[in-house]
Amino acid sequence: MQTIMKTLIRRTRYWGIGIVAALLLGPVLLMQGCTDLDEQTFGAVTPDNFYATEDEFVAALAPVYAQLRTAGFGGYWTSSEITTDEAMIPTRGTDWDDGGVHRQFHQHRWDATHGDIGGAWNDAFTGIARANTVLESLANSTTDLPSKAAFEAELRTLRAFFYYQLMDLFGGVPIVTAPAVDPSNPPARNTRRQVFEFIEQELLESIPDLMSGDEARGANYGRVSKGAAQALLANMYLNAQVFTGEVTTGGLNPGPARWQDALDMANAILTDGDYSLATNYFDNFLVANHNSPENILSATYKAKGGLGLTFSMRMLHYNQIPQSPWNGYTTLADVWKSYSDQDVRKKMFLVGLQHEGPNANCVGSDCFSTGDPLTDRQGNPLEFTEEAPLTGATEADGIRVLKWELDPNQTGGDSGNDYAIFRLAEIYLIKAEALNELDRLDEAVQAVNEVRQRANAGALSAGDFNKQTFRDQILLERLQEFIYEAKRRQDLIRHGKFTSGAWHEKQPSEPYRILMPIPQSQLDANPNLVQNPGY
Repeated sequence: MQTIMKTLIRRTRYWGIGIVAALLLGPVLLMQGCTDLDEQTFGAVTPDNFYATEDEFVAALAPVYAQLRTAGFGGYWTSSEITTDEAMIPTRGTDWDDGGVHRQFHQHRWDATHGDIGGAWNDAFTGIARANTVLESLANSTTDLPSKAAFEAELRTLRAFFYYQLMDLFGGVPIVTAPAVDPSNPPARNTRRQVFEFIEQELLESIPDLMSGDEARGANYGRVSKGAAQALLANMYLNAQVFTGEVTTGGLNPGPARWQDALDMANAILTDGDYSLATNYFDNFLVANHNSPENILSATYKAKGGLGLTFSMRMLHYNQIPQSPWNGYTTLADVWKSYSDQDVRKKMFLVGLQHEGPNANCVGSDCFSTGDPLTDRQGNPLEFTEEAPLTGATEADGIRVLKWELDPNQTGGDSGNDYAIFRLAEIYLIKAEALNELDRLDEAVQAVNEVRQRANAGALSAGDFNKQTFRDQILLERLQEFIYEAKRRQDLIRHGKFTSGAWHEKQPSEPYRILMPIPQSQLDANPNLVQNPGY
């Protein structure tokens, strides 16, 4: 089981690639159509043999977009989830031990050799290398098409997103905008503030040439829009004190707040009217979630081998669906208990006795709620417990999260659901947090209630909160809305609770762990890199 899972994961990564190798990749990978994820390798791109038509411009974007797939299960996702109180991977017999790497993440004992940390670095720099290669060819192209500026804006926005992931996890990283570097003198790190300012400038300059949210639907679905760039900026401004601060062994010396900028960017998205909250929360996670009016930026997947979303395989028990899931990830009991029984989002959790299924086109508890009781591999009733130990767990220990609809047409473990990187619900909660910090509590509560109303979670009253208690409420709201969407680590850091908080089998950890270490393989390959404090 573990071997199969790891093979699937590796299909989305260049495991051994470093920044120098990534930026020295030879041929560009091209694909048929922007979101067609079947990669094909062609010859080297030159101004003389490419970019003669609009279709060729679109095809050149495809490998860069394909790298967004790592957002749904690459090193960034794992680093953002397993290190928090949202998710854990217990060892079940001989399954899921993997040298203790999952325990290291959950207990904050990782080091610079951790595979997922190296994977996150490689995933992002691969996307950057692909974007740089196409950007240079685009700049040198002799083709004169009106859409050339729009394609450049898309590529710069995608590159900015990959740099955003690196900035979030590692702080300062080398800013490289050329497709190749001198291997005898590889680039040194820029500061985290410099990376922030680079991303900000790239996005602000790209927004005027990007398509609208309405245009980024239909045939253009999956491509970045103005809203996507604005959502990324809103998130950056929300986290500006972290992203522009300095991390030492003692923790964070915060940079200046950008609350008004976060509010302005969130309002720009909300007033444009290109997006709206989906009527049903789970519409954002259906197999057909490309139809959701809420999803602003999505990584697209296919129900084909190595190209699909694998959440159901990660969560479910071996016997729950014919594809023989991996029976890995669980959430913590306190997360499940934080939802009211009236909250429609609570049905994403599988807890208690499981029944034969799955029911067709189902999500969460609807999938395994009828029929004969399921059994584990020993023939015992399959009953998911609320609690699970990190080691020595049984097959049935732990609450499972089944948030993405089961795809009846999935191939092996690969489903066709897309993965929303930014949704409009997050924009409402960014607005709320910014308003609260600007001492506009009444308006902040109204923005949160927009999201709670859809979830049937009950309206909040400003009279029940002050500024600090509403901060805590917003952190809870974000957990309940975005569980398993790779937001939690960032949120806990911004609220000062990532290393000081203690959760299941975790004690408070060293303050410097709000940054990940620069992977040891990169330090070995590039003498101009220096390690983050504390590692």
